[in-house]
Amino acid sequence: MTVAAKRLALETLGWAVLALGILALFLPGPGLLLTLAGLVLLSTQYPWARRLLEPVRVRAWQAAVEGTESWLRITLSALAALCVAAVGVIWLASPPQPAWWPLHEVLWLFGGPAVGVTMVVSSIIGLSLLAYSVKRFYRRPAAVAEVDAMRARYELRVAGRRRARKRLAGMEHRHRPLSPPRKRRGPRP
Repeated sequence: MTVAAKRLALETLGWAVLALGILALFLPGPGLLLTLAGLVLLSTQYPWARRLLEPVRVRAWQAAVEGTESWLRITLSALAALCVAAVGVIWLASPPQPAWWPLHEVLWLFGGPAVGVTMVVSSIIGLSLLAYSVKRFYRRPAAVAEVDAMRARYELRVAGRRRARKRLAGMEHRHRPLSPPRKRRGPRP
């Protein structure tokens, strides 16, 4: 496979995964993970994707640290993932519409088994990420300090970019003429 073909394949896959991730943000499914995966793939080709990926990566690691700060948070996260899995299993079982359901029957468990599968898969991914986060960060101050240092470096880069943009805007303002030059009328004296 040539370099151009690899680049095209990576780019196509990145755009497809990003589009699926954005769709999954609104539909049941692992939207944030797919969006992040799409950005990772596109960041190999585009600087704008690298810029978008950096704050997402920092926030994701920070959320992993915060989610494992106490057993209460870990337990609540695991229960939430298990509840999503339970709803997915109910969706897969497709029970009949109950009498108390006030909406049209088309809206009862819409999407069919595909929605149930994505809910169960999302729950498995969530539990896996939780287990990884607990293993990596729970009662490990060195790992938490590493994430804090990553966040501090990112904040320094953002502050540097802001200062550079401010200086650039000031330079453009100083060097801009106050009014456009006038056109001369008539012969020159």
